[in-house]
Amino acid sequence: MGSMESQQPANPSTPDSSETAQSLINWELAASTAARLAPPGPALSRAEIGKAVNSLRRSAEISVPHVHEITGLEAARDLRDSHVLVVDRASWSKANAQSFAVMLQPALKQMLDSRRGAALTPAAAATSGAITGSQLGAVLAFLSSKVLGQYDPFAALAPESKAPPGGRLLLVAPNIISVERELNVDPDDFRLWVCLHEQTHRVQFAAAPWLRHHMLDEIEKLSTHLLGNVDSLMERASAAARSLRDRSGPGDLPRRGAILDLLQNPEEKASISHLTAVMSLLEGHANVVMDAVDSSLVPSVKTIRQRFNDRGKDRGVIEKFIRSLLGLDAKMRQYSDGAKFVRAVVAVAGMEGLNRVWESAEHLPTEEEIHDAKLWLERMGL
Repeated sequence: MGSMESQQPANPSTPDSSETAQSLINWELAASTAARLAPPGPALSRAEIGKAVNSLRRSAEISVPHVHEITGLEAARDLRDSHVLVVDRASWSKANAQSFAVMLQPALKQMLDSRRGAALTPAAAATSGAITGSQLGAVLAFLSSKVLGQYDPFAALAPESKAPPGGRLLLVAPNIISVERELNVDPDDFRLWVCLHEQTHRVQFAAAPWLRHHMLDEIEKLSTHLLGNVDSLMERASAAARSLRDRSGPGDLPRRGAILDLLQNPEEKASISHLTAVMSLLEGHANVVMDAVDSSLVPSVKTIRQRFNDRGKDRGVIEKFIRSLLGLDAKMRQYSDGAKFVRAVVAVAGMEGLNRVWESAEHLPTEEEIHDAKLWLERMGL
């Protein structure tokens, strides 16, 4: 029998674990902090901003038929359940804070539920939320000046979300303009080239409607492992920071992000391995599509790719350190590893054979298969 206390009606003024979990990270503070800390974008007049927004919208629209032609994915014919937004850095940060809230909510709630013996008061949760919100905001501020575009499939799952059911594609106008100026390339060519990559992500999730929840489940699994034992997590975070400090210097930057150094047990490693493989596929596939166009569509495509690749060599030591800490260099390897996998599969089985990856989660490549496409081809009977 339950105790009398457990049978009493809940105090309506006491937040449940979901509400408390949500308050562990102050998402609004994260967004506002990012907006405040983000470096200013290029100086543009109101007329120039309007012209750039219209240009990006036009490039986004034009790119979809080309994605369909290159990939053969029929989902590209109808993308009405998602839409395109041209945003600034602050809006990108706010959108990502909303998506992080969706991705981390289950893990935060489970963490609290597993620590019922050490209940967290609303005041303590609010204090923790302010600290973590500020920290996340600083990370978002850095990233907000680096991202050219992003397909966000998770926004629609947020409570009271106004995002369309299929998600939203964010094109970060100030960053696209900054990079095209830095590279000294044709703006129309560069914008279409970027949109080909980002619209491919939009088509991927439309072609595989199960993919959003599959990724969300895997992210929940990984974040639950990481947050499940807070004491262990803090110990490992401290050890990773020491390791990063000891290994890092102008000529000796670590090859992996310190975040990855937190992963120790087999379940954690399996989760990150699977997510790495999926992200490598998505990014590599999009890169192959954006580079598949010829000069009749993007006349300066070869120049753009060469200058874009060379751009990373000029980063300063501080930026390299931050990118390494966040694991962004590992993300860049996902682009190249995934592209090699896609090209190897297409060379043997054509784009039609590759498109079997969008049929079910079981058809997604493993991390080992990403590095050896022959293994995936054999498993698929191709």
